[in-house]
Amino acid sequence: MITRTAIASLAIALAACGQQGATPQEMPNDNGLPTAEEMPGPDEGVYPSMMVAKASIIGAEGSEIGTANFLDGPNGEVIRVELSAGSLTPGWHGIHLHGTGTCEDVGVFKASGGHHGKVEGAHGLLNPKGPEAGDLPNIWVAEDGSAGYEAFTRLTALESLLDEDGSALIIHESEDDHMTQPIGGAGARVACGVIQ
Repeated sequence: MITRTAIASLAIALAACGQQGATPQEMPNDNGLPTAEEMPGPDEGVYPSMMVAKASIIGAEGSEIGTANFLDGPNGEVIRVELSAGSLTPGWHGIHLHGTGTCEDVGVFKASGGHHGKVEGAHGLLNPKGPEAGDLPNIWVAEDGSAGYEAFTRLTALESLLDEDGSALIIHESEDDHMTQPIGGAGARVACGVIQ
């Protein structure tokens, strides 16, 4: 027969074990790299070296309609696009990074090839098999045809975009649904900029 004292002692022992198991353990830093807390940052006046690139964006008629700026950071890339009034039709448009740095076939822009980092069947930010390295969120064009856009991506880096055959920024006539193959139903290419 178990006494009340024995049951109480067992309950206290189990509670103590449960509390010990819940105490976080210090994980050893085996890789020899400093932790985030040990790294100097902007508060200490230390900034990473960042690559910068630009693109002059041309429309279907071949004239410049805007610019794109690319800033590579330690954790990804910031892309900023500015389009002048009258550049594109109002509404959502797909915008992607393409694998070849040319816009020579003005109005069609097929010479820029497929998406940067193309993987068959993997297009789309919402695709369980994707996304591809060139996939970006859609750009919104205002009623006057102008646009301001800023996106961040961890899917690629400037070093990759500025490889031997370069890369291009392409804007499509319609929005990207981020799932349908091969370009999310975004339609024809209506603007192009060579990333340099």
